[in-house]
Amino acid sequence: MSAADALLFPGFAQRRVTTSGAEICCVIGGSGPPLLLLHGYPQTHAMWHKIATRLAERFTVVCSDLRGYGDSSKPDGGERSANYSKRAMAADQVEVMRSLGYDRFKLAGHDRGGRVAHRLVLDHASAVEHVAVLDISPTRTMYGQTGKDFATAYYHWFFLIQPFDLPERLIGSDPVYYLRKKTGGWGSAQGIFDPRAFAEYERCFAKPETIHATCEDYRAAASIDLEHDDADVAAGRKVTCPLLVLWGDKGVVHRCFDPVNDWRAVAVDVRGRALPSGHYLAEEAPEETLAELLAFFSN
Repeated sequence: MSAADALLFPGFAQRRVTTSGAEICCVIGGSGPPLLLLHGYPQTHAMWHKIATRLAERFTVVCSDLRGYGDSSKPDGGERSANYSKRAMAADQVEVMRSLGYDRFKLAGHDRGGRVAHRLVLDHASAVEHVAVLDISPTRTMYGQTGKDFATAYYHWFFLIQPFDLPERLIGSDPVYYLRKKTGGWGSAQGIFDPRAFAEYERCFAKPETIHATCEDYRAAASIDLEHDDADVAAGRKVTCPLLVLWGDKGVVHRCFDPVNDWRAVAVDVRGRALPSGHYLAEEAPEETLAELLAFFSN
């Protein structure tokens, strides 16, 4: 157990699981039905620390680093960044849960983790009982409805997909500066972050291999992931398990999209609402986020 995880996740244990394509770092704690929590960009599993121990009073909680992030491995992106497709990243997490003894589980993902969760419930529908996505509309919808406000606020979507090594070189010149500027936007103030958690974001993101891997994540999102999404639409394939969408009323998603209706276009059972927060719900509005997740996952 790392010193940071021991402070942020008291009573949890650390695990490292070898999957078909990566090595995934996670922490696990609590008892009860299994619940997998997936983080977003440019963070790590530490983003869940304000609510994970509370969720662990009712669930066996697994907080996992996505491949390319945190202390998980950073495999080569491969042709067309396919190794960072949400399909590959979702498969990692299914294998993690199976290795821990869970063939079926509840699932929540914030930001990029929400996109991985979306792909996971499509590719592995029998594995997920309920899914929650935090502060996102579907990737295909967001690209398809891009306008000036969204492109200005989420410029990184279009910056990170540029060919290697333009974004890597520019971010790598001062990664901590970039990280602080990026997390200080999207309707959330820098002061919402626990310094212990933010130190983990800085430690992990400053590594050149993390910068490259996270660019590959976004390159995949703008290419192979959209092909997978288009194939689902063509086949009429939708998310069939209950889906909860939460978003921040100070954030870009609230301003530029219609999350409940956006998700109803790709899922059959959707509910959700805005919370008093910017983008980082679990850190800025932990009590409200916890209450919504407990009510949803306890059904």
